[in-house]
Amino acid sequence: MKCATEIIHVLLCILMGCFLPLGSEGKHSDWAHYLGDEGRSHYSPLDQINEGNVRRLEVAWIYQGGSATGRTQIQCNPLVVDGVLYATTATQVLVALDATNGRERWRFDPRLDGRSLNSDPRQRGVAIWSGSDGRRILFAHDRYLYAVEADSGRLVDSFGERGAVDFSRPLFPGGEDGPVGSGTPGVIFEDLYILSTRTSEVAGAAPGHVLAFNVRTGERVWTFHTIPQPGEYGYETWPPEAWKSAGGANCWAGMALDTERGLVYVPTGSASYDFWGGDRLGENLFSNSLLCLDARTGKRVWHYQIVRHDLWDRDLPAPPTLHTVIRDGRRVPAVSQTTKSGHVFVFHRETGEPLFPIEERAVPPSNLEGEFAWPTQPVPVRPAPFARQAVSYDDLTMLTPEGHRHALHRFVNLRPSALYQPPSVEGTIVSPGQDGGAEWGGAAVDPDGVMVVNGSDSPGILTLVDTRLDGGGLRAPGAARYVQLCAGCHGVDRAGNSQQAIPSLLTLSGRVSREDVLTAVTNGRGLMPSFRFLPETERVLLADYLLDPEGDVRGRDQPAAPRGFKPSVSAGSPYGHVFERWVDIQGYPAVKPPWGTLNAINLNTGEYLWRVPLGEVEELTARGVPVTGTSNYGGPIVTAGGLVFIAGTPDRRIRAFDRQSGKVLWEYTLPAAGYATPATYSAAGRQYVVIACGGGKLGSPSEDLYIAFSLPK
Repeated sequence: MKCATEIIHVLLCILMGCFLPLGSEGKHSDWAHYLGDEGRSHYSPLDQINEGNVRRLEVAWIYQGGSATGRTQIQCNPLVVDGVLYATTATQVLVALDATNGRERWRFDPRLDGRSLNSDPRQRGVAIWSGSDGRRILFAHDRYLYAVEADSGRLVDSFGERGAVDFSRPLFPGGEDGPVGSGTPGVIFEDLYILSTRTSEVAGAAPGHVLAFNVRTGERVWTFHTIPQPGEYGYETWPPEAWKSAGGANCWAGMALDTERGLVYVPTGSASYDFWGGDRLGENLFSNSLLCLDARTGKRVWHYQIVRHDLWDRDLPAPPTLHTVIRDGRRVPAVSQTTKSGHVFVFHRETGEPLFPIEERAVPPSNLEGEFAWPTQPVPVRPAPFARQAVSYDDLTMLTPEGHRHALHRFVNLRPSALYQPPSVEGTIVSPGQDGGAEWGGAAVDPDGVMVVNGSDSPGILTLVDTRLDGGGLRAPGAARYVQLCAGCHGVDRAGNSQQAIPSLLTLSGRVSREDVLTAVTNGRGLMPSFRFLPETERVLLADYLLDPEGDVRGRDQPAAPRGFKPSVSAGSPYGHVFERWVDIQGYPAVKPPWGTLNAINLNTGEYLWRVPLGEVEELTARGVPVTGTSNYGGPIVTAGGLVFIAGTPDRRIRAFDRQSGKVLWEYTLPAAGYATPATYSAAGRQYVVIACGGGKLGSPSEDLYIAFSLPK
C-alpha cells in the first residue's frame, strides 16, 4: 500500500509540475552557522532541490537592502533560524527578514549608534546565540562587537557598555591606536564568543591576538597571544622584544569549532609589514599558522606553521573545514586548510599530525637590504595544488600575438618565477596572485570526504619601492610616507586602478579640501585603513603631499621638516610596494587559461575527481575561445541533493554543478555579481538557495540585493 501511495504521490507531483520529493514538505532545516555549521563544512542535508529538478529553479523573492554607493560590497553568508534570515546590507546594516518572502522584520544600523568611525565594506556574516536570556545576534562593526536582540533588533543593554564592546582595547595595552576590525564572524562555544580580527597590514599594525568574550556580559575571558610574549611558546622565533611593536598575525578569515572536543581551529595571517621582514627576522610564530586551541581556556593544543617568515601576504585566507577521512578502514577526524598558494593541508584534528606527506623544500633567498628569507617552506605532496605555482615561458598568453609579446617583455625583465621567490625592486611574479588560489569563501566538504574548492589562477607582479631614494637622495617625507602606505593600492604614480575600482588621486587638489583629506588619512574610509598610528605631523605631511605632490610637502601651518628627516620608527620597512594583476594589453591575464577553476578532491586519497573552469568571459567565448574561467570570490555549498551551488564570478552568474561530474546543471544571471557564499535552508516545507548580490569587486558595479531561489510551488 505504501509503495502504491508513493507512486501516486510522485505522479501527482509530475502532473502538477511541483517535483517535490515525498515527505520534503515536512522537512525543516536551518542554516544556523556561518558557512552552514560550526565545522564550516558548507554542507546541507537538504535534498528537495536535486540534480533531477534543479533546472526548474526560479526566483522566490528579492530583497533590496538600500542604496549601494561607490565601492560597496556584500560578502555576507546569511544565517537562517526558525524561518528568519539574518544578514548585513552593503552599508553594514544588520537586517532580519522573513525567510519565505524576504520581507524585512527589523534593521539595526550601527552607524546610528554614534561609536563607529569607519565602515569597511568587507562584512561576511554574523553569529547567533540562544540561552535563558533569549536569543541574540553577535555582530561586529568597526572596532565594536554588538549584541542585538534577535527578536527586536534592539541592543542588549547588559552586554558590555550599552550593548557593545570595544575589542581594540586589549590589543593596544599601551594606549596606542590603529585600525582594527572584524569582518568575519567568530565562533560561539558555550557562553563564549571567540573573535576573529582584522588588523592593518602596514607598519604600526595592532597584534592579532585571539580574544574570547562572555556572550552574556561582554567581559573578556581569555587571550591567546599570536605574537608570543616572554616565556611563551614561540617567543624565540622573533627578535627579542618584538612583541612590543610587531603587528598582524591575526585571524581575519574566520574559525572552525569542534564542539564535541571543545577545540577551536584558528588560521592566522602574515605579520606586518607584509612584504619586508628585516625588523622581524625569524620564523614568526604564530603568523601564517593553523592553531588548535582549547576553546574554554585559549591554551594551545597544537599548531602547524604553513608559511615561515611570510614575505608574500600569504595569509591563511579561509576558515579551516572539519570533516572525516577514511584511513585503513577507520574514520579519522580531520581538519583541512586551503591556502592562497592553491594548496590543501590536511591534519588529524586531535594531534595535528599531517594526514598526507608534507615536504620541506628549499626556496630562493632575498636580495633586499636587511632581509633574510626563511630557507625552506612546507609543501604538501597531496593533494596536488589547484593553481599553478610558477610561470614559465610556455604559460604566457597566446590569445593574440600582441598580447604574447607584451607578456614576454615583462617576463624577461622580472625575477625568475619560482615557488616562494622573495619580493624585489626588479619585480617578482607571484603565482597565483595575491588573492589566491583559495580566498575567504572557503571550501565545502561533504560527508563522503569530497572537498569542493574554487580557486583563481592568474599571476600578479609584486614590486618593492625604496622609500628613501629619489634620484640618489632622500625622498621628501610626504612622498616617502605615500610610497610606504598608499602606493600598494593607488600606484607610485597615484593613478589608481580602474579594474580594481581603486580611485585615482591625481585630481584631489581643488576637488577635496585639506581637512577632508586629513580626516580620511586619520580615520580611514571604506577599504582604506586608518593611519592614526602616525604622529600628527606625519599625517599632515602625507595629506599635503596628496594635494600638492610637486610643491612643498610640509604642512602649510606646520614647520618645515628638519634636514635629514626620517619617518618614525613605527614606519618599519624602508620599502613600499606595488602589487598589480599581471595582464596583457587587452586587460586579460598574461597567462594561458584557466584563470579560475572549481575543483573536487577526494580527501580520503588526495586525488582529484574533476576540475572545471569557473566563470566565463563572454567576449572571448564569442570569439571562439573555450571557456577560460575567471578570478572569483566567495565559496561553494554542497547539498545532499547532489549539487554544488556557487556564484563568485564577474559574469554575474550563480551556477549549480553536479557534484559527481562537475557538469553545469543550472545557471542564472544575477542583477549584480554575487561575491559571497550562498546559503540554503528549508522554511515552511520549501527549500531555498539565497545569495548576496553586492558586486563591487573585479570592476563590477555595486548593488545591495539578496535573491532567493526555490522550485515552483
